[in-house]
Amino acid sequence: MRLTRRGFLSLTGPVMAPAPPPSILVHEHVLVDFIGAEKIGPGRYDENTVFALVNPKLQELVKLGCRRFQECTPNFIGRAPRLLKRLADASGLEIWTNTGLYAARNHLFLPGWAKQESAEALAKRWAAEYRNGVDGMKPRFIKIGVNRGPLHELDRKIVRAAALCSNETGLTIASHTGNGLAAREQLDILLAARTKPEKFVWVHADGEKDHNFHREIGKAGAWVEFDHIGPTEGSLAWHLDCVQFMEKQGLLGRTLISQDAGYYKPGEPNGGAWKDYTHLYTKFVPKLSARQRDILLWENPRAAFG
Repeated sequence: MRLTRRGFLSLTGPVMAPAPPPSILVHEHVLVDFIGAEKIGPGRYDENTVFALVNPKLQELVKLGCRRFQECTPNFIGRAPRLLKRLADASGLEIWTNTGLYAARNHLFLPGWAKQESAEALAKRWAAEYRNGVDGMKPRFIKIGVNRGPLHELDRKIVRAAALCSNETGLTIASHTGNGLAAREQLDILLAARTKPEKFVWVHADGEKDHNFHREIGKAGAWVEFDHIGPTEGSLAWHLDCVQFMEKQGLLGRTLISQDAGYYKPGEPNGGAWKDYTHLYTKFVPKLSARQRDILLWENPRAAFG
C-alpha cells in the first residue's frame, strides 16, 4: 500500500481520504439589499447573475462538509426564497430561510404596516408564512433585529411578536442584537411571554466585549452566537477567546459560531465586495479540537434550531 495524491492505493484500488466531518453554518447570507423597506422591490437584481456567482461558492462549502446553510436575510431586506430554493437544488446543500422582521438600524427596514400592527398581528403573519411557505420554501426559524439597549418600543414589539410566533410554531428566534443590554432585555420579554430561553439565539454576541453578558445569557439557557468570525488574525484571536471563555464557564453547549459571510448587494457594482464562505473552515476550525468542532458546528446547531 502506498500514498497517492488522492489517498491510499491498495492492492484492490484507491482508498480515498476520509470525508470531512459534517457541519452546519447557522448565520450566513446570499443576498442583502440595504435600500430600505419603502424602496425595496422586485427587479433590483438579476436572479441568474446572483445564481451564477453564488452556486459555485456553495458547492465549495459542500466539499468542506457543510450540510446545512441558514440564510439569515429577513423580509424587506432582501429575503429571496425562490433563489435560495434554486441554489439548494443545484448545490446539494440544505438551505433554510426565515420569517420575521428586522427592526435594527433605527427601523429603516420595517414597512409602515409593521409599525402600526400589534405584536399579536405580526405573530399571526409569521406563523402563516411558516404554515404556508414563501415562494416554495418553508421558513425554519424566526429572524428579527433590534437596536442597542435600552430597547425602543418598536424593538420590544418585534421581540414580543417573535415570542408569540415561537410559542405557536416551535421555531427558534435568531435576533440581531446590538449589545448585551439588549440581549438581556429581549430575554426578559421572551420569559414574560412564557417562551423557553433555549428558543432565543443572541446573534452577533461577539460585538459585546464584556464576557459577563455572555455568561449571563448562556447560564439563563439561551444561545450565545459568535458569528463574525473573519479571516484576520485579530478576528480569529477574539473569537477563539470567546469560545474558550464559554468552555471555561461550562457553557460550550450553549455556544454557536458562524461567519456572517456572503452579501451580494443589489445596486453596487458586481454586487459589491463578497465575503468568503470558507475561512471559518480553513483558518478558524484548525484552532479548535475535534470535540470543540463537533459541538460548535454540528451538535449545537441541531440542538438550537432542530
